[in-house]
Amino acid sequence: LLLLAVPLSRAANQSLLPPGSLPAVPPLPLLQALQVRAPGSWGWRAGPASGQPLRYMLNLYRYAADREGRPRHGRSLGTNTVRLVQASSHEGQPWAGRWYVQPLTYRLEGQPEAEHLLRATVVYLPSLPLARGRLLCALELAATGGAPGVLLSPAARPRRSWAEADVTPYLVPGNGSMGSLVLRHVCVRAGRAGGQDAPVAPSHPFLLLYLNDTQAGLAPPVAEPRRHRRDTGTLAHDLPSYLRDQGGEKSDCSLRPFPVSFAQLGWDHWIIAPHRYNPRYCKGACPRLLRYDYHAPNHAVVQSFVHQLVDANVPRPSCVPYRYSPISVLMIERDGGILYKEYENMIAESCTCR
Repeated sequence: LLLLAVPLSRAANQSLLPPGSLPAVPPLPLLQALQVRAPGSWGWRAGPASGQPLRYMLNLYRYAADREGRPRHGRSLGTNTVRLVQASSHEGQPWAGRWYVQPLTYRLEGQPEAEHLLRATVVYLPSLPLARGRLLCALELAATGGAPGVLLSPAARPRRSWAEADVTPYLVPGNGSMGSLVLRHVCVRAGRAGGQDAPVAPSHPFLLLYLNDTQAGLAPPVAEPRRHRRDTGTLAHDLPSYLRDQGGEKSDCSLRPFPVSFAQLGWDHWIIAPHRYNPRYCKGACPRLLRYDYHAPNHAVVQSFVHQLVDANVPRPSCVPYRYSPISVLMIERDGGILYKEYENMIAESCTCR
C-alpha cells in the first residue's frame, strides 16, 4: 500500500480536468470499484436526486454508518446494498376536486445480476399538513388484466412521518414482473367544511430495493484466535515491557493515516457520503521477538529467529494489516437514483507482522 502513496498524492493535487474527462483513478480497491459507477463525463449532474428522497437516504446512511463510512455496531441494515428508485409519473391532471390520483411507474430494467433482491418497500408520506386541514394519502397497486387494484397497507413507520409499504411479493421472480412496478398514489383533502386549499402536488413515493450484492459482500466477522491464559493481553500494554525485559527494541509497526478526498478527485458531485476515505496502512519495523498476542503466525516467528540466529539475508517479517472493516458509501447513480452500498475489507483497523 505504501507504493500507492506517490501516485495518489499526484492525482489529488492535479488541477481540474477539462469537461468530458475524469481524473486518473489511483489503484486503491475502493476507488476502482467506484470508478465503475462513476458518471461518464465531467459535466454530469445529480438531476432528480434531491429533496425528500435524498434527505431520506442521508438519514438512512447516518443511522447505519459514522462520518468516516464505518458501519455502526448494532445498526446493520441487514444487507449491503439499498437502492432508491424514483418514479416516472404519467401525464394528465391528477387533481379532481378533493381527490389526487397519480399513476407512477418504477422501472427496474438493468439491475445487476450480482444484486439479489431481499426486500422491496415503497416509502411515502401518509399525511401532509395543509392550511385548512390535511392531505391523506395511500398507495394502490395498479390493476392488471382483469385483476382489481390492491390497496397497500403501511408495514412500518421507521423514521418520523414516513411510511413503508412492502411490495416484495410483487417483485420476486415468477410472481409479477421485475421489469417495472406500477402504482397509484391516491390522496384526498380532509379539512373544515368550506375550507379550500390550493392544489399542492405531494412528493412522489419512492421505491427502496434491499439487495445483497454478492460481489461487494458483507465483511465476514474476524474470529479472534484462541490463546492460553498466559498469552492473553494487548500489544499496547504488554509488548513494550516484554521487549525491554528481553533486551529488544520497541516496534514502530502501527497504523498510519492515508486520507483521500473525493472532492480532490472531482467526485463530490455524485459521492454524497462520506466526504473522505481513509483506508490507512501499516508501516514500521517489526520487533525481533514476536508475542502471540501480536497475532503473528508461527511462520513469522520462525522467520524472525532465522533472520537473527541463522541467516541475516532472510528478511525480517513485514508490518501488514491484520484486521479490516467495511466502508459504507452513499452515491447518486447515472439515472438519478440513490445507492447505499457497503464494500468489505476497505479500512485497515490493526497491524501485525507476517
